[in-house]
Amino acid sequence: MLPKMASARWISASLLVLLLSLHPAVDAFYLPGTFMHTYEPGEEISAKVNSLTSIETELPFSYYSLPYCQPPEGVKKSAENLGEVLMGDQIDNSPYRFRVNVNESVYLCTTDPLTKEQAELMKNRARNLYQVNMILDNLPVMRFTEQNGMTIQWTGYPVGYNPMGSSEDYVINHLKFRVLVHPYQAQGDVVVTSEDGVAMVESDRKSGFQVVGFEVVPCSVKRDPEAMAKLKMYEKVESVSCPLELEKSQVIREKERITFTYEVEYVKSNIKWPSRWDAYLKMDGAKVHWFSIMNSMMVVFFLAGIVFVIFLRTVRRDLTRYEEMDKEAQAQMNEELSGWKLVVGDVFREPCCSKLLCVMVADGIQITGMAVVTIVFAALGFLSPASRGMLLTGMIILYLFLGIIAGYVGVRVWRTIKQTSEGWKSVAWLTSCFFPGIVFIILTVLNSILWGKKSTGAIPISLFFTLLALWFCISVPLTLIGGLLGTRAASIEFPVRTNQIPREIPERKFPSWLLVLGAGTLPFGTLFIELFFILSSIWLGRFYYVFGFLFIVLFLLVIVCGEVSLVLTYMHLCVEDWKWWWKAFFASGSVAFYVFLYSINYLVFDLRSLSGPVSATLYLGYSLIMALAIMLSTGAIGFLLSFYFVHYLFSSVKID
Repeated sequence: MLPKMASARWISASLLVLLLSLHPAVDAFYLPGTFMHTYEPGEEISAKVNSLTSIETELPFSYYSLPYCQPPEGVKKSAENLGEVLMGDQIDNSPYRFRVNVNESVYLCTTDPLTKEQAELMKNRARNLYQVNMILDNLPVMRFTEQNGMTIQWTGYPVGYNPMGSSEDYVINHLKFRVLVHPYQAQGDVVVTSEDGVAMVESDRKSGFQVVGFEVVPCSVKRDPEAMAKLKMYEKVESVSCPLELEKSQVIREKERITFTYEVEYVKSNIKWPSRWDAYLKMDGAKVHWFSIMNSMMVVFFLAGIVFVIFLRTVRRDLTRYEEMDKEAQAQMNEELSGWKLVVGDVFREPCCSKLLCVMVADGIQITGMAVVTIVFAALGFLSPASRGMLLTGMIILYLFLGIIAGYVGVRVWRTIKQTSEGWKSVAWLTSCFFPGIVFIILTVLNSILWGKKSTGAIPISLFFTLLALWFCISVPLTLIGGLLGTRAASIEFPVRTNQIPREIPERKFPSWLLVLGAGTLPFGTLFIELFFILSSIWLGRFYYVFGFLFIVLFLLVIVCGEVSLVLTYMHLCVEDWKWWWKAFFASGSVAFYVFLYSINYLVFDLRSLSGPVSATLYLGYSLIMALAIMLSTGAIGFLLSFYFVHYLFSSVKID
């Protein structure tokens, strides 16, 4: 039995490696943290450093943009997946060395005298609240602070600080690490990953330790640079306590030499390896999430009641009464039509900009499919936060392959409106280029800003061309194939004929678009609480991992969008307004307007620390992309449900 299990595990690991090797950049695509690693006592583990980040500027920079100590073997970049690069991560090796279960206090290096530029840059990074993001065995370093009697958990530690009442800035140059380890005794074969992310099988592993926690207490300690410079890297030094007096802290100043040291303490822990991320994913706001869901349920039931009244009391009553009449009475009733029955000859008249409508509906379905599949996989635990960047990578890959669905939907809607397949190729082409094209334009503008600031958040030119290649080689062909399938699908016939002369729409006191815009408040009401947590995870560096709640909210959002669009479509038909196509789309799609307004509100009131026009421009640019995606997704859902409602309504009664 054991050989069979070992063989199965080896095949699984081999298939994983083979699958990842099919990616065009073989050494830049991996699944970190997928398997556990057990270390023997005294075994060396090298920490890695990610980009310096700040909630004030949202501009990430390389760790080695500051005069930190460099590893003896030189700076080497780690393999990064597509999502990590797009998020601005730049993971490098570091000189910080950890020997398992060996408590020590060691010396790293003493810098040369700081130049004016280096001193100013370090002060700027400290004042802008930049954080150093260190990683050990794929765990981000974590620190704790006390504020108002509460313990607050942070990932990373600050570059430096500026005490109140002081004109000087101080650098963090001494780190007190606390590594939590769990004793482990392996049985049989174990699948592990190396530091390069390669899956392998190790047999007959001996007892060892697993890293289950990584904490730090950052300090600023002034040392004698002349004496410390005589030491070699990793020589032992005396352990020190974090000084509270500023005169004993290391100031950032021109011509100042800074000594970097660190100490490590290992603590045995009962935390098991599968649970080591629980400390990062503590869900303090569970009650708030449930409140969000209950709020959404109230909106759903309210709208469901209105839909129930429309279908069972109004529409069904009219249809039943009509069917019970004899032919003579039906003919007389046809002459006395009122409400929605008056627009029978115009309800399926082609809307203006019909090709654009088909394209937007198709792109909306593609985005919705991507969101649903991603959230389901994340809720099931396939997209762990240990796999940095995989959430974004998965979303991009799903979007590319769902082009076939978008092409099918776009061409099918086009055939339905036109009652012919002529021109389907242009619809498929526009579907493949509309949303990605807008995103590429916005990203190009934002990227030029990031390039100007020399930020690691800037997308490399090579990756730009890679994304374009993926777009044209995968998404575009699949969209065209989907469009071809759409031409061969059974056509949807209109149940009534369209008159040659359009019917005049009665004048109204208020523009109908005012009602459409106001309708977006109902879907927004189901979304805004969860939106706060999502924005906090993106811009405040918090982990978002309540995908179960998010899936429920998404499900309720789809229901609300459909109900809102259906109710407004019926209201427009009742006042003889047969131009329902675009209004059905924007009745639910207008939620994006409120999402964008909420993003601005979040910028003003929750991101007060965000400084400078560059940071605000980046924030608004990314918010615009998010709002556009939400508009297309919710609009497509509302339009399709409204179309099937109108088709059912007018196919249930025959009016000559």
